[in-house]
Amino acid sequence: MMVLMKREATQEQIEAVREAIHEHGMKSLPLPGGERMAIGIPSAIPPDLRPVLDTVLSAMDGVDQVIHISRPYKLASRDFHPHDTEISIGDVRIGNGHFVVMAGPCAVESYDQMIESAKAVKQAGAQILRAGAYKPRTSPYSFQGLQREGLEILKAVREEVGILTVSEVIDPHDVELVAQYVDILQIGARSMQNFPLLVSAGRSNKPVLLKRAPSATIDEWLASAEYLLTQGNEQVILCERGIVPIDRTYARNTLDINAVPIIKYHSHLPIVVDPSHGIGHARYVSSVALASVAAGADGLLIEVHPHPERALSDGAQSLTPEAFERLMAQIHAVRTALTPALAK
Repeated sequence: MMVLMKREATQEQIEAVREAIHEHGMKSLPLPGGERMAIGIPSAIPPDLRPVLDTVLSAMDGVDQVIHISRPYKLASRDFHPHDTEISIGDVRIGNGHFVVMAGPCAVESYDQMIESAKAVKQAGAQILRAGAYKPRTSPYSFQGLQREGLEILKAVREEVGILTVSEVIDPHDVELVAQYVDILQIGARSMQNFPLLVSAGRSNKPVLLKRAPSATIDEWLASAEYLLTQGNEQVILCERGIVPIDRTYARNTLDINAVPIIKYHSHLPIVVDPSHGIGHARYVSSVALASVAAGADGLLIEVHPHPERALSDGAQSLTPEAFERLMAQIHAVRTALTPALAK
């Protein structure tokens, strides 16, 4: 539910509406707009309370109308937050017209591997280094990551190279630990609906990159983002990484390019695209990455490994540093074509 105030509504009238909402056991969220104030009720309202609130609030001084919002997400919706969210991490900004590239290997394998990767992706123009210390793998016999040792390597490389980091957390009990070492917490596709993990990550005060689960609808994905937002964490970045394909012969997943404009229409949260997982084969990654840029994505998450043939995980979809450098030049060309001001 959202209460739209009249243009001439006074601050006293606005506070009276908020107090009436609080008296009925609900929270209120001020939503200042260009010409008028709106007040949102972000949580679910019990069915028997809706008509009562509607009647009470509609009759209050300064109220223009009461709008009912039926979507399963509120705080992630443009109805509640009409302007694009911009996330600032150090000197890096994401969303609201600011484009970011996160790149690096699937997993932290060694200090030497990470130093080589970090220097290569930064030199090519990436602002954030990605790599997993904890790896949720389908098989228990696959490489599970270096875990705490991997986090320590990431932190050391971050300080030496001077680049931000993003890494996955898979257990609610590890959120505090991982947050001590990296700049952005990643919630992987397998964990999108791990609700205790979402709550813990939301309480961390760290930016969170939320990947879409392979079979998740847009509404389910945004509802997961809502778990983060309801904990007071407004630094949420969505990541499209492909959905279950009809044909696995040629691609690991089907990258849902549609999700980019759909999310940007319905939500204010920035959305980045992971073409590496979206297609699963290095030879196609650049084409899909450029399509994502053209679709309006706020950034890309790309796997880059100095020696893909020796990678302990996802080598088949990892670009070499040379291929990544070529892709970065192409990304700039596409963005310049779409936004000529970038060429100045």
